[in-house]
Amino acid sequence: MAMEAGFIGLGSMGLPMATNLIAAGAKLIVYNRTAAKAAPIVAQGAALAKAPGDAATAGGIAITMLADDAALESVATGADGLAARLGAGGIHLSMSTIAPATATRMARYHAERGSIYVAAPVFGRPDNAAARQLVVCTSGPAAAKERVRPLLEAMGRAIFDYGEEPGAANVAKLTGNFLIAAALEAMAEAFTMAERNGLDRVKVAEMLGKTLFACPVYQRYGEMVAAKRHLPAGFTLPLGLKDVELVLKTAGDARVPMPLAAVVRDRMIAGLAHGREAMDWSALALGVLDDAGLS
Repeated sequence: MAMEAGFIGLGSMGLPMATNLIAAGAKLIVYNRTAAKAAPIVAQGAALAKAPGDAATAGGIAITMLADDAALESVATGADGLAARLGAGGIHLSMSTIAPATATRMARYHAERGSIYVAAPVFGRPDNAAARQLVVCTSGPAAAKERVRPLLEAMGRAIFDYGEEPGAANVAKLTGNFLIAAALEAMAEAFTMAERNGLDRVKVAEMLGKTLFACPVYQRYGEMVAAKRHLPAGFTLPLGLKDVELVLKTAGDARVPMPLAAVVRDRMIAGLAHGREAMDWSALALGVLDDAGLS
């Protein structure tokens, strides 16, 4: 794949994604706020930018994989931001989980400067990213999506398109994250009930994961919740809370009540109050143990 791109954000997800692009033959200019984290990808041939805007070239492609809306806006806007640096025909491929409203605002900002915004949030944890097993949701102008498709195919196993509305892919992403969070709460309650009644919660989780709920979320997260194992974190509790709050904001803007999302949000806030910031977002399950007196 003889393509060039900038890549901004080399965290637990961004680094393996960028590594797969290098492995596929792409030439990258990378930037990370903590420059030392870029060392592994620079050792593989990527060029290191001194500032986020330096990862963008006129008419080129710049990929962002950042923690939240504020981080995205900070690198995209301003005189030295991606939108200005990309210019006419340039594409900002945003792979972060952000609010649909932010995606719409960013698309408008880019259009005013001649560049193009494409949303491409992903489903998957760091090991999925490393194995090129990410599921990608896309939305934005058709021609731009076609241009970035080889890059997405080098990072994921499946691409699902949701049309040209900028925020559509982020709505799809938030629906999936809400369902995962709701499943975490459901599994925590079910396995704790089993434990309180003298059953081995791990065996119950294994049975359900092989039969009624034979799918990745119930199998992988089910093992974590049943075993009460929430370290090391693939996706931290604060990030999980951020996403659930995005779900509630998006639902509220559309006048859709989501009481279960509110329950999960409060469970996560309680987890943070217990000092579980470094744990995986599956650690919301510990709140059920707290309530049941099984901490």
